[in-house]
Amino acid sequence: MPSTLEPFSLNRVRLLPGLFHQRFVLNRQYMLSLKTANLLQNHYLEAGLWAPRQDPGDDIHWGWESPTCQLRGHFLGHWLSAAARIHAATGDPEIKGKADQIVAELARCQREHGGEWVFSIPAGYLDWIAAGKGVWAPHYTIHKTLMGLLDMVIYAGNAQAMEILERASRWFHRWTGRFTREQMDDILDIETGGMLEAWADLYALTGRQEHLDLIYRYDRPRLFNRLLAGEDPLTNRHANTTIPEAHGAARAYEVTTDERWRKIVEAYWRCAVTERGYYCTGGQTDGEIWTPPFELSARLSDKNQEHCVVYNLVRLANYLLRWTGDASYADYMERNLYNGTLAQQHPETGMIAYFLPLESGGRKGGVKGEQHGWGTPTAHFWCCHGSLVQAHTTHNAYVYYQDQDGLAVCQYIPTELSWQRDAAAVTVRQEFEAENSTSRPLGPDGAVRRPLRWAINLAVRCDRPVEFTLKLRLPWWLAGPATIAVNGQPETVSAEPGGFHAIRRAWADDRVRIELPKSLTVCPLPDRPDAVAFMEGPIVLAGLCDEERLLHGDIARPETLLISDQEREWGTWKIGYRTVGQERGVRFIPLYQVTDECYTVYFPVRS
Repeated sequence: MPSTLEPFSLNRVRLLPGLFHQRFVLNRQYMLSLKTANLLQNHYLEAGLWAPRQDPGDDIHWGWESPTCQLRGHFLGHWLSAAARIHAATGDPEIKGKADQIVAELARCQREHGGEWVFSIPAGYLDWIAAGKGVWAPHYTIHKTLMGLLDMVIYAGNAQAMEILERASRWFHRWTGRFTREQMDDILDIETGGMLEAWADLYALTGRQEHLDLIYRYDRPRLFNRLLAGEDPLTNRHANTTIPEAHGAARAYEVTTDERWRKIVEAYWRCAVTERGYYCTGGQTDGEIWTPPFELSARLSDKNQEHCVVYNLVRLANYLLRWTGDASYADYMERNLYNGTLAQQHPETGMIAYFLPLESGGRKGGVKGEQHGWGTPTAHFWCCHGSLVQAHTTHNAYVYYQDQDGLAVCQYIPTELSWQRDAAAVTVRQEFEAENSTSRPLGPDGAVRRPLRWAINLAVRCDRPVEFTLKLRLPWWLAGPATIAVNGQPETVSAEPGGFHAIRRAWADDRVRIELPKSLTVCPLPDRPDAVAFMEGPIVLAGLCDEERLLHGDIARPETLLISDQEREWGTWKIGYRTVGQERGVRFIPLYQVTDECYTVYFPVRS
C-alpha cells in the first residue's frame, strides 16, 4: 500500500478512561440494545422470511428502516461495521456473537434469493434507475450491506461473510456487464454511496479480475474528470453523495497504485476543503449542500453540518494523513472529532443529531420539527444514525501510526499502544495529567486558576532497549511554545504548530511529558470577519442564548470579552466562560456538552 504512515491493527490500541472512552461505551450499549431480528427485518422481508406488523407501537424499527422506505435495511450494514471494529479493538465476545449470527442469517437470506442477491431491497430497483425511473439511492443501501460484510471479514475474520460477498459480486459483475460506459455513467449519477470503495476492498482480499473490473466499472468520470481539470463540481451539490466516491478513489489507489486515483482524491480535498473553507467546527454544508467557497455567513441555519459529512471527511483526511504524513490532516480530524463526532452524539442517551445548527439560537434538540432534533433508538434511523455508530468505534484508530523511522502520535486521546519494533515489545501509554492539581498559582494574587494547557504523559516501556523516532504532533491551536521533556530533561522544540516534534533515542523505560498551551481565541466567518466563534484550543464554545447577541469589545483580545466561569466543580476543572462588560450576560460551554439548550456559536462584535 503506497503510504508514509501505516495504521496499527485495532487490537493494538486500547482506549483508556476519558471522554472518548465514555462515548465508545455509550455507543456499544446502544448497539447491543437493538434486537437481532429487528436489525434483520428488511433483509428477512425481501427474502420472504418475515411479514411486517402494522401497529407503530410494535417492537420493530421505523423511520428510514420502515418496510415502506426505499432505503430500508441500510442501518444493518453500519451496525455490522461498527460491531466488527468493536470486536477487533476489544475482543468483545458478546457483540461478536451477535454479529456472527447476523451474518449467518444474511447467508440464509441469500439462499432464499437463489444464491447471489443478499440485500434488503429488490434487485429491480437497480433496473429502475437504469431505465431512468426514480428510486431513492439503491446503490447507497446496497453498499451498506457490502460494507458491513467486508468489515466482518477484515476486522472479525468471518469466513461466511466472505462467501456471501463473492456470490453477491457475481450478480454485480454480470449486471454491470450489460451496460456501455455512458449507460453506467447515467446509472452512477444516482447516489452510489461507497460502491467503488467496496469493490476496491473486495479486490484487495481476492485479487480477482472480476473484482478489478468492478472497480473500473464504478469509476465516476463525470465527477472525477471535472475535479482533475481543476473545476468546481461541488458548490450547491449534495455533499455526502460524493465524499464516499472520493473514498472509493482513495482505496482504488491503494489497491491498484494507479496514480490517477490519488490525483482525484487530492483534487477532491482541494475543492471540498482547502479551497472552500469550513465553519469553526471543521464541518461544512447547509441542508446537506456544499456552500460556495468561503461564503459561509449566508448559510448559518438549523441544518448545518450533516453528521455523515463530518464522519466521511474525517475518513478522507485519514487517507491523506497516511499518504503524506502531513500533520495538518490530523489537525483537521481533531477539530471535527470534538466539534462534530462528539458534539452530535447526545452525551447521556448516545443518540444522534442529524444536523448541528449554527444559526443564532439553534438547538440540537430541535424546535422546528422532529427531524431536526435528536434521533431516537428505534424510530428514526437516518443516514447519520448509521454513521454515528461507526464513528464512535474509530477513536482508537486515529491516535498512532508507524513509519520506517518509528512512531507518530497524531491525536491526544488516552490510549495504550502495544507494538513490535525490531523484535522488541513496546508499550506506549498516553494519559492526560489530572487537571485537579492545586500546584499552579497564576495571576498577581497568587490564586490557583484552571490551567490553560493540555498536559500529556507518555510512558514508553520496551522489553529491551530499541531505537526509534517518536514524533509528537504540535497542534495548530498552540498558544505558545510546547514544552516537552524526556525523563525530566527538556527538549529543544523547534517545530512549528501544525507539524511534528521528533525525538530519536534508544527507548527502554522512559517518560515523556508534553505541555500544549492553549488560550481563548476567535474564529471569524471568512466572509464576515466581524462575526466570530470562540474557541479554547480545538474546542468550539457555545453561548447559551436563544438569539443573536451583539458583543462590544476588541476582537483581537477575546479575553476582554469572555472570562472564566464556573471553572471548578468539586475536584474537577471545567471549561466555562461568560461575557464581561456587556448589557446582557451569556454563558459559554463546550459545544460538545450542549444537549437541549438553545445556543449560539457566531457572535457579531463591534468595538
